[in-house]
Amino acid sequence: MLEKIVKLSQKYNMFISGDIVVCGLSGGADSVCLLLRLCELRERLGVEVEALHVNHCLRGSESDRDEDFCRCLCARLGVPFTAERCDVSGYASERSMSTELAARELRYDIFRRNTVGKKLATAHNADDNLETVILNLTRGTALKGLAGIPPVRGNIVRPLLAVTRAEIEAFLADCGQNFVTDSTNLTDDYTRNRIRHRVIPLLREINPSLNATFVSSVDGLRDENAYIEAMTDAAERECLDGSRLMGLAAYDTVIRCRCISRLLTRKNMPVTHERIRECEDILINGGKLNISGDIYFISDGITAELRAIPRTVAVGELSAPLKVGENSIYRGISLICELVDKAEYDRRRDVNKKLTFYALDYDKIKGEAVLRNRRNGDRIQLRGRDFRSSVKKLINENIPPEERGTLHFIEDSEGTVFAEKLGIAQRVAPDGNTKRLFIISVVNDKQEWSGSIDTKKK
Repeated sequence: MLEKIVKLSQKYNMFISGDIVVCGLSGGADSVCLLLRLCELRERLGVEVEALHVNHCLRGSESDRDEDFCRCLCARLGVPFTAERCDVSGYASERSMSTELAARELRYDIFRRNTVGKKLATAHNADDNLETVILNLTRGTALKGLAGIPPVRGNIVRPLLAVTRAEIEAFLADCGQNFVTDSTNLTDDYTRNRIRHRVIPLLREINPSLNATFVSSVDGLRDENAYIEAMTDAAERECLDGSRLMGLAAYDTVIRCRCISRLLTRKNMPVTHERIRECEDILINGGKLNISGDIYFISDGITAELRAIPRTVAVGELSAPLKVGENSIYRGISLICELVDKAEYDRRRDVNKKLTFYALDYDKIKGEAVLRNRRNGDRIQLRGRDFRSSVKKLINENIPPEERGTLHFIEDSEGTVFAEKLGIAQRVAPDGNTKRLFIISVVNDKQEWSGSIDTKKK
C-alpha cells in the first residue's frame, strides 16, 4: 500500500518538500489509515502532518464520540489537531437542500478556511472512486465524469485513490488500530450507499477482480482526460478573450465543447450536454442562443461570445412582456391570449374543426415569456423535428414577403418557443401530461388567425 501511495503522489506531484499536509480526519477506517500512512511518510516526503475533524452534529453522542476518538488518536501520534462543529440540519433547512449536500458544502468550507497555504489530504479510495463513476454514469456523463475523482484539485490531494477499502481494513487489522463507524454508512438512506451496498456487490459477482480492473481502467481514462484538458488549455490561450472565443470553430468538436463548457461555468451559467451542443452549433454556423435571462451566446461563425442583450430599449426591436388578454407590438394588430385547461382546449378544437390551433404546454415554459418581433440569428427547433433551423431561412421558404414585417415571436428564458405562421418549439409541445394551454388569436383589420400558446408564469 505504501508504494501505491508514493507512486500516485509522485505521478500527480501531490507533495513538495516543506508542505504542511492537513489530513481530513473523520475517525473512520479510511481517514485513520491515511493519517497513519502520512505519518510514516513524513520524512520520505519531507512534509509536516496535521489533522482536521469536522463534527456535523447529526448523530448526537455518536458524533461527539467520533470527535473524541480523533482527538485521542492525534494526541497519541503527536499530530496537531483541530476540530470544528457545524449545524448541517439548520443549513439544509434554510436552503431547502439535502442533508448530504449541506454536509459536504459546510465540510469543504471548513476545509478551505483551515488549509490556507497548506495541502488538504482527503481519504477517498479506489472504492469511493468506483462509486463516483457509477453515479456519474447513471446521471449522465462524458469522459471527465468517467475519469472519476481527480487525484489533485487545487490544494486538495487524495493519496489513497489507488488503494482499495479491503486493503485499508487489512492494514488496520494488522497493526491493531481501531476506528469508528458512522452508523449512516450502514444504511441505504443515501444514493451512494445504495450503490455501495447493492450495485457493486452485483458487479463483483460478474468480475471478482472489479477493483483491480477499475483502478487500471480509470488510470487510463484519467490520462486521456488530462491530455484533452491540456489541449483545451492550449485552445483557450489561443482563442479566449474575456467572454469571447475567437477562431475556436477551427478546433475539434471535443475541444470546442470543453471550451464552451468552461466559459459557461466561469460565468455561472447553466451547463448541460444539450446546451453545450446548441452553443457549438451557433459557434460554427452563426446565430444567437438565449442562455439565461438577458444573456445570449452569439456567433458570426468566426467569433462567439456571451453578451447581455436587454429585451427592451433596442433600436429596431419591439418587445413586451406577454400577458393574458390583449397584447400589441404592431400598430393595428393585436395578439389575444387565453389560458385554458386541456378539457376546454379540446372542446374548442372539436367545435371549431376548420380552424388550425397551435398548442403549447403552459408548464413547459421557462421563466417569463416575451412577445417580440424577429431578431437576427433567431433559431427554433419546430415541433416534430430533431434539429434547429434558422428562422430567417424558414421565413424565406414559407412566408410571402408582404407578410413578413409584422410576424410575432414569443420567447422564454431559454429561447424562441413560437414563430407566427411557422409553429411552436418541440420542447414546449403538448403531450399526454399537458394540463394547461394558451390559445392565441392574431387580429388585424383584414384577418384573424388563431393558435395556442402559453405565456408568463403566474
